[in-house]
Amino acid sequence: MNAPDPLPKTLRVVIDGEVFVGELHPDAPRTVAAFVGLLPYAQKLIHVRWSGEACWVPMGDFELGVGFENHTSHPSAGDVLFYPGGYSETELLIAYGACGFASRMGPLAGNHFLTLPGARERLRTIGQRVLWHGAVEVRFERDDAAPSIPEQTP
Repeated sequence: MNAPDPLPKTLRVVIDGEVFVGELHPDAPRTVAAFVGLLPYAQKLIHVRWSGEACWVPMGDFELGVGFENHTSHPSAGDVLFYPGGYSETELLIAYGACGFASRMGPLAGNHFLTLPGARERLRTIGQRVLWHGAVEVRFERDDAAPSIPEQTP
């Protein structure tokens, strides 16, 4: 029996042509494992309507197969959240400034599974561009140059 591919410690995130290295969060192991299984993942990134300074990827009724873990309603700039659905549609959220994660139904909490460290100014520039000019491409992919950790079953 072959061992599963080890989980990476980082992901490459490309937003509108700008490359970021994201650190996967050890306190969200089920979300990390499930999301890594989707890679490479590319979609359109649009500005949020209810959450402040953030952009999001609407995922409709997609099910990643994880519940809540390491969830927050107040991500910091550079935090990437996965919302598994329920009160609102499934989504990814990337905060670039002050953010209170919400929908028209009220406050939400998403799984903080990835952080883009040291990216505050570049994310703010991208966030403002998305706000004023519309959707951009976002792509999440394995960062093959980075070390990996063995996959663990929670």
